[in-house]
Amino acid sequence: MNNYKNILSVILPVYNEEESIKEIIEAVLARPETGEIIIINDASTDSTKEVLEKFNDNALIKIFHHEKNQGKGAALRTGFAQAALSYVIIQDADNEYTPNDYPILLKPFFENKADVVYGSRFMGTPGFVRNFRHEMGNKFLTFLSNVFTDIHLSDMETCYKVFRREILQNIKFESDRFAIEPEFAAKLSNIDGLKIYQVPISYQPRRFEEGKKIGWKDGVSAIYHIIKLNVFSDRSKWYKKDWGNIIK
Repeated sequence: MNNYKNILSVILPVYNEEESIKEIIEAVLARPETGEIIIINDASTDSTKEVLEKFNDNALIKIFHHEKNQGKGAALRTGFAQAALSYVIIQDADNEYTPNDYPILLKPFFENKADVVYGSRFMGTPGFVRNFRHEMGNKFLTFLSNVFTDIHLSDMETCYKVFRREILQNIKFESDRFAIEPEFAAKLSNIDGLKIYQVPISYQPRRFEEGKKIGWKDGVSAIYHIIKLNVFSDRSKWYKKDWGNIIK
């Protein structure tokens, strides 16, 4: 048991996950840390919407539907705006990440070590053997992001990120697709005094034939956005309010 009860807003973007969405929702609901689940159906074309309708009467769940597919970043923006609890976590719908790691991700906040926590797949945790090229691609993008941001993340592309809500909702996000990941790193690294912590997490990768959606084009896009965000962006437009009353 832990003391982190009902404190998490879980943001769950979904696109064509009819095979796994029911299982992951039930797993998130089973966690005592979960206070609300905000599901964004990004115009799925399979039976995902019908599966989600079975949860319409659950008071912990809010479901939003995009009429057109806009991408993970757009779905997250919809979810972030609705989050109401003290801490906000991003949860994928494909069972690669287990909600059983929520206590590990929350602990640094209660030890006054963190404003943001990254869950890293590359910090020595046991798990299935992974696709070598995909993992090396992730590590290269993390390395490139680190060069520009000057923060030493071990897994920039990880799904599991937890935020103090007031931190998250003060950032203006723009990316629609997977470029949201380097956008997180760039905009978090630019906040003076922000405490970013990372912890090892479990990871069970799925194969592309099982529905994995990120591909080489998203890698090229990530490189482009890492450079664009860190070199050519107007940083004065990244945030809604001055950080003086938020970072203490």
